[in-house]
Amino acid sequence: MPDTLIKIDLSETPEAQDVLHNRWHPDIPMVAYVKPGAEFRVECVDWTGGQIFDNDSADDIRDVDLTKVHYLSGPIGVEGAEPGDLLVVDILDIGALPESEWGFTGLFAKENGGGFLTEHYPDARKACWNFHGIYTSTRHIPKVEFAGIMHPGLIGCLPDKSMLAEWNKREGELFATNPDRTPPLCALPYPDTAHMGRMTGEDAVKAAGEAARTVPPREHGGNCDIKNLSRGSKVYFPVYVNGGGLSMGDIHFSQGDGEITFCGAIEMAGFIDLRVNIIKGGMAKYGVKNPIFQTSPMEPNYTSHLVFEGISVDEAGKQHYLDAHVAYRMACLNAIEYMKKFGYTGEQAYAILGTAPVEGRISGIVDIPNACATLYLPTEIFQFDIKPSGDGPMKMLTNGADLAFTS
Repeated sequence: MPDTLIKIDLSETPEAQDVLHNRWHPDIPMVAYVKPGAEFRVECVDWTGGQIFDNDSADDIRDVDLTKVHYLSGPIGVEGAEPGDLLVVDILDIGALPESEWGFTGLFAKENGGGFLTEHYPDARKACWNFHGIYTSTRHIPKVEFAGIMHPGLIGCLPDKSMLAEWNKREGELFATNPDRTPPLCALPYPDTAHMGRMTGEDAVKAAGEAARTVPPREHGGNCDIKNLSRGSKVYFPVYVNGGGLSMGDIHFSQGDGEITFCGAIEMAGFIDLRVNIIKGGMAKYGVKNPIFQTSPMEPNYTSHLVFEGISVDEAGKQHYLDAHVAYRMACLNAIEYMKKFGYTGEQAYAILGTAPVEGRISGIVDIPNACATLYLPTEIFQFDIKPSGDGPMKMLTNGADLAFTS
C-alpha cells in the first residue's frame, strides 16, 4: 500500500484542515511535493464536507450549503512540472474509508441547485447506499444492486492567473444575461465561504474574492464527473503553474453518465492511490487543451441493456435544432416512465439513472433537425426481468419504500 500523502479527519470540519480547499486559485500553496514516478495515497472527504447524514430524512439535502463545495485534497506539487507540460496521473486504486463505508445520492431542490430534470422533480430527496465489496444497494430503492465504477468526480491542476481571469470573465458575462435565474446560470466567485487551504491573512482574503468555484469542468479538468475515470485509468493533465498543483475529491462509488440528478452519483469519502509522471512540453507536442485519458481495463461487465432513445423535441412538443441536451433529457424521461411501470416512483427511477452504470451516448448529431441521444440501462442490475414481454410489466415493488423526504 502506498504511503498516505494527505490524511483527512472526518470528525473535524473541512475548514479546520489545511490540506483541503474549495476554490481554484494559482496562489493556493502546495501541501506536499512528490518526485516524478512517486506513488502515494490521498484521502478525501465527501464533496459536501460532511453535510449529509446516513438517515431517512432529506432535510440535509434541502439545507446543504452549496457555496462551500467541493472540498478538495491538495494541491500536490510534482517536482519539475512546468507550464506547458502534461502531468501524467495513473489512478492505481480507489476505495471507501473504513470508518465511512456508505454513500448518498440527492435530488436537489430546484431553489438550491436543482438537477437535469428539476422541472419534473423539484423537491429535495435522498437515498443512502450500503457498500458490499464492489456492490451497492439501498433501502430506498428495492430490488436493485450493481457493481460500482469508483472514480474521482473532480480532479485537476491549478489554473494560472490568465486562465482564472478568463474563467471569471466568460462566466460573468453568461451570468449577466439572466442574473435572477433559478437555478443560476453559473456559480461566480463567493468569498464568504471560501476555504483557501494554507493561504492565510490578507492574501487569502484577496484571493477568495477572485477564486473560481469548483462546480463546472474547465480546461484544467475539474468537475468532469466521468465515471470511466476509474482505477486503472491514466490521465494527462495540462500544467499551468510550476508544480502542477494536482487536487482531487468528490469521490463516487458509482455514477450513470451525466450524473443527471446533480448530486446524482453515489457520493462518498474515500481514498485514491496515484502515480505521477511528466511529459515535458506535452501540451504543444500533442495539441492538448483539455485533459485526455486512457480508460481502465476494469469495469462492471454488464452486457444486456435496454436502450432508450430521445430526440430534440422537448416535453411540450417544441422542436429544437440538433440539441443534444434536450435529446438526452428526453431519453432519460423515457427510461423513467418505463421503470415506473414496474412500480418504481419517478424519484427512484431518476436516482437509478444517476447512480447505476448507465451509458449515455450522442447517437446522431447531423440529421436535421433532430439530434438523437441514447441511454443504455443495464438489465442485470434489477432483481427481476425488466425486459418487455407479451405479458406486460408486473409491479415488483410492494413495500412502500421510496427516497427519503424532507420534514
